[in-house]
Amino acid sequence: MNYELNNRYSRHLMLPEIGEEGQKKIMASRVLVVGAGGLGSPVMLYLAAAGVGTIGVIDADVVDLSNLQRQIIHHTKDLGTPKVESAKAKIMAVNPDVAVETYHEFLTPANALSIIQGYDFIVSCTDNLAAKALVSDTCVAAGKAFSHGGISEWTGQTFTHVPGTADYRAIFGPPPTEDRAQASAEATVTQAPVLGVLGAVAGMLGTIQAAETLKYLTGAGQLLTNRLLMFDALTMKFDVLTLGMD
Repeated sequence: MNYELNNRYSRHLMLPEIGEEGQKKIMASRVLVVGAGGLGSPVMLYLAAAGVGTIGVIDADVVDLSNLQRQIIHHTKDLGTPKVESAKAKIMAVNPDVAVETYHEFLTPANALSIIQGYDFIVSCTDNLAAKALVSDTCVAAGKAFSHGGISEWTGQTFTHVPGTADYRAIFGPPPTEDRAQASAEATVTQAPVLGVLGAVAGMLGTIQAAETLKYLTGAGQLLTNRLLMFDALTMKFDVLTLGMD
């Protein structure tokens, strides 16, 4: 690595679990973020700072004033701008060495495989139930690893899937019925939650997803496979449910 890269990523290079070899893996990787909202915001910012080579982002929505309480990648000046374009600008501002691929569209059964198969790791940051199931089903079919995340009010939950471990169906049951799936498909991937949510909870969960992504890319540590991590920010209690599938 040259001096600038050594300096930018010096704190990663000091970690024995990452080092220069791990940082090179990060810089050569391609990660897709599904949803540029509350979870996707910290995920993309931390992945950009970490030097992920290519970050893809898919979202059909535009920035709304109600998003700004938790979707920290978007600013007031971005109101009315497609979220993927707003996110791209912030990623490039954090790290101009990162390539950004944008998809201003819904993730659907028609395009999911063609988009997902071009990435090394998928981060599911949508609050749309049909889209969550679609990400999982497509990743399983394509043999791709992914991180699932979900938040509501004061709580968050996440797990990581690699081929052969528990996926969304195994943990949460079957996806929505056909009628519910159709309704979800017509909604935006990052539609506002029905319930409220503390903005910082999105940051807590999204940061965990970013850490899982970087662990997967570098082979560091133990992933949240066959385990569901849950937390309640009101009590600041964290629990891990082991699924007994190891």
